[in-house]
Amino acid sequence: MAAAQGGLTSREAEERLARFGPNDPARSRRRSGAMQLLILFLNPLVVILLIAAIASAFLGQVADAVIIVAIVLLSVAINFVQTYRSQRAAERLREQVTPTATVRRDGEWREIARQAVVPGDLIRLSAGDLVPADARLLESRDLYLHEAALTGESMPAEKEAGANGPSEHAGAPEHAGPYARNLVFLGTSVVSGTAIAEVVATGRKTAFGDIAARLAMRPPETAFERGIRQFGLLILRAVFFLVLFIMVVSIALHHDAFQSLLFAVALAVGLTPEFLPMITSVTLAKGAVAMAHQKVIVKQLAAIQNFGSIDVLCSDKTGTLTTGNMDLESAIDPGGAPSERPFLLAWINSHFETGIRSPLDAAILKKQPAGVEGYEKRDEVPFDFERRRLSIVVDTPAPGEDRILITKGAWEGIIQRSVAYEAAGQALPLDDEVRQRCQKTHDNLSAQGLRVLAVAYRKIEARAAYSAADERGLTLAGFLAFADPPVPGANEMLEALRRDGVDVKIITGDSELVARHVCDRVGLQAGEVVLGGSLDDMGDSALGHVAEHASVFARVSPAQKTRILLALKHRGHVVGFLGDGINDAPSLRAADVGISVSTAVDVARDAAEIILVEPGLRVLHNGIIEGRKAFGNVTKYLLMGTSSNFGNMFSMAGASLFLPFLPMLPTQILLNNFLYDLAQITIPTDNVDEEYIRVPQHWDIGLIRNFMVIIGPISSLYDFLTFFVLLRLFHAAEPAFHTGWFVESLATQTLVLFVIRTMRSPWRSRPSRALAVTTLAMAAVGLLLPYTPAAGPLGFTPLPASYFAFLAAATATYLLLVEVVKRRLFRPAEGRAPNFSSV
Repeated sequence: MAAAQGGLTSREAEERLARFGPNDPARSRRRSGAMQLLILFLNPLVVILLIAAIASAFLGQVADAVIIVAIVLLSVAINFVQTYRSQRAAERLREQVTPTATVRRDGEWREIARQAVVPGDLIRLSAGDLVPADARLLESRDLYLHEAALTGESMPAEKEAGANGPSEHAGAPEHAGPYARNLVFLGTSVVSGTAIAEVVATGRKTAFGDIAARLAMRPPETAFERGIRQFGLLILRAVFFLVLFIMVVSIALHHDAFQSLLFAVALAVGLTPEFLPMITSVTLAKGAVAMAHQKVIVKQLAAIQNFGSIDVLCSDKTGTLTTGNMDLESAIDPGGAPSERPFLLAWINSHFETGIRSPLDAAILKKQPAGVEGYEKRDEVPFDFERRRLSIVVDTPAPGEDRILITKGAWEGIIQRSVAYEAAGQALPLDDEVRQRCQKTHDNLSAQGLRVLAVAYRKIEARAAYSAADERGLTLAGFLAFADPPVPGANEMLEALRRDGVDVKIITGDSELVARHVCDRVGLQAGEVVLGGSLDDMGDSALGHVAEHASVFARVSPAQKTRILLALKHRGHVVGFLGDGINDAPSLRAADVGISVSTAVDVARDAAEIILVEPGLRVLHNGIIEGRKAFGNVTKYLLMGTSSNFGNMFSMAGASLFLPFLPMLPTQILLNNFLYDLAQITIPTDNVDEEYIRVPQHWDIGLIRNFMVIIGPISSLYDFLTFFVLLRLFHAAEPAFHTGWFVESLATQTLVLFVIRTMRSPWRSRPSRALAVTTLAMAAVGLLLPYTPAAGPLGFTPLPASYFAFLAAATATYLLLVEVVKRRLFRPAEGRAPNFSSV
């Protein structure tokens, strides 16, 4: 499938896209809306209810059957609509940061979505790129790829066009295998070098296709998802045993067997937090949309909770404390005197460089020096993070000079490979005394907070290709110094993060002098700067202690960054890491929350869970606050579910022991549960207390259990009081008993939300308008139902006016008692969210 020299045309690409499908390995695994709806109907409790409705109809209880089916259909419909809308909102956000590829279309290089890549496309690769599809190399220069996803090898693999020669399997990566040196594969990333390749396989046809599909089917479970699942199991276990108990008691008391079975099933539905997945999905999706308005894109909804839980944020200083917009301040010779020579050589190097251009390159190329005409590029030794330098081989216009190699990069690597230095246009030997003077010049610039590049060169013989081994015997031409001004308001944002419980740590590859200067300018107390070299001598426990107390780490390698993050995690911190470079990918994956920016290299954006559309601490801080708000609203549903459901379990179990009839009809239980869920459906819109969002949030199972075993029985206490009043004072028959308890149960269950939703007094924390409306509306529906035409089919009867006086007094005292107990429960856990780690 040979591509034209200029790549494909747009029409050819469209035809191939229609023939081969999108370049998405897992696309066939996505569930359609119809499938998601079917899954909701296949819920075991829903199936049992529908079967019970059919049985009721056959037994002549048509009204009961209609009511059951109507409630089930409404519940499923609400669940589906809310969840589906939330998922679509999340998908639209993810599409904003979809991976891209550089392809040649209609004779020009274009940036397109990775899904639009088709077989036959020509793709261009450079350091930091994710390989968008399986492809055969046509051209390559010092190309190294990270292929651990396919081979498990941690070291980069060298790739070379034509290395394997022509092969009958050249266009079939699944036969050639991932070790073929002339092939590159979807799911791998470019560490260094450049290449042009022809796509030979996309989507499920790639070597990574089956792996990607399996990963899409079973993504790793996050701590948030695990906590939600374990919480659901905790409730379900309690439901199972209590429902079984109620079923046995009902049969022992010779209640109608079919009605007892239907009662037990309806009770299971009423006690199960069946709306938990929907409430969670809607709340997190709403949080994701709110974060998007704050210029923060969430790739995985479950990451929102971790984002709000961050108590340590690790980041490079560039783009966080500083703008990342470099300005060239000065060009000097090795002795510190102004000189145009290092700038001229650096400009030629940056001008001919391919691949990713750093902000330093952009600053160099802003102004063209005199005398750059006539240079012709012959070769390039690309940048990598081990050497930390880049070399260009050019032919010079000056007669007699012929060909030279120009190197620019980190001072340490270049001075080690230099044997001479340039002074007054002459190359002089670089002895120890001169090295010390050069070191002092470098340190003086760094102490002023300037980024420093060293520039060197050597004459080199003409030949076809060059490598890093040729970077020797260099002549040091001088230094370029760059200013990276602090971000406006960085000191205020650092103070805001500290106030909100987030400790910022700077981890940089720059010198300690630069790091300290920048931190001083933005008000970050650097204290003792920890150097990367000292970390190698520390054990994990010692590193954890140092990492916890230090604020600034300098001259740190990528591997050392990851060690610092893991050490902090082992000390119990929730760690966020902000990075945008190739070497940041391992750290982004190691952190609890990987954060990158939209302008980062592909590898960093792919590894991150959170993408900042705009760089800076302000955007990040806003995102953390929105994450805490979303998690706070999920917490409200959990607290409501545990207290209300557990209370109902006690009440049902107790009533079943002494009542000669069912405490509530199955249809009434279902209706009560449906109205109660409707009251809570607007929880995702609720306001969150300022005190709650000002501290990192972590799951705390102790608070959940306390609400379950303390608030739940309080609810049961008032249920039993209602039973006494109905039976002894009002002498209520079965329909009146059912009606009275239904009204009391729904009123207390819904109105207590105003108390539980806040750690403050209810009158000091206003709910959202939507939550207030749905809660009051559902309580009102419960009060009015016995007086509507639906009362008869539902088994309700009008209640005497005196009962409502009791109801008002009981509801008011119940809410007051819950408020008193709630304050004692929240006091030891103030500012913390529930912790599921011990479930």
